[in-house]
Amino acid sequence: MLEALANVLPHFRNTNSGQFFLMAGPCVIEGEDMALRIAERIQHITDKLQIPFIFKGSYRKANRSRLDSYTGIGDEKALRILQKVSQQIGVPTVTDIHESGEAAMAAEYVDVLQIPAFLCRQTDLLVAAAQTGKVVNVKKGQFLNGEAMQFAVDKVRQSGNNNVLLTDRGNSFGYSDLVVDFRNLPAMRAFGVPVIMDVTHSLQRPNQSSGVTGGQPALIETIAKAAIAVGADGLFIETHPTPATAKSDGANMLPLDQLEDLLMKLTRVREAVR
Repeated sequence: MLEALANVLPHFRNTNSGQFFLMAGPCVIEGEDMALRIAERIQHITDKLQIPFIFKGSYRKANRSRLDSYTGIGDEKALRILQKVSQQIGVPTVTDIHESGEAAMAAEYVDVLQIPAFLCRQTDLLVAAAQTGKVVNVKKGQFLNGEAMQFAVDKVRQSGNNNVLLTDRGNSFGYSDLVVDFRNLPAMRAFGVPVIMDVTHSLQRPNQSSGVTGGQPALIETIAKAAIAVGADGLFIETHPTPATAKSDGANMLPLDQLEDLLMKLTRVREAVR
């Protein structure tokens, strides 16, 4: 299903369609130098392994537990950094949008607009994203099964845009945990769209008493291997040189220096299941 991306992202036209693709980068744009260094490092690894790569970075974090949680360096400043990453490193970029009025603004700077899981049923937001003509990546709500995402796909397609991706990021399990039901990946793939596993967010421990989300990064490899084994078209992995100092979601990020080893293992899994 990588051909669906190749039709709209020039960077994907000469890639190996038998390989999974990767969305990766920091949770939030913290600054230009860090974004460029992370993107350059990931691009070097993915080029070597022939893995198509989309750089991920949120220009603003709108879903925060506490009022004093970090949200970003400013919308336009962060979006310009994402644009510079694309121009300088030569890779497509993806960022979240949170309200319908943000779609056209963000679309001027990035290649893929991402709909956060909590907002996947917001009709106006999906329609606005679709009408930009950009690729739209809709994350499955933690409160939904894979079959229910048919309606999100329909909203994007019926708004005149067939360039839609779906991403699983786990399901709510009790009040403060998530679990991954791998049945959701083939269920969503049946809609004829590329399907992505958000490895790092699916390992979050939300709603902690401290107001800071926890995580289980030791299980990143486990979830990623299982996703590739059941046929995920792509993986979403947040990574940072020093997760302990990351401004957001550090508790469930992959240290950047561990990414190459993980991707090498995953390419072997992909080859085995092919």
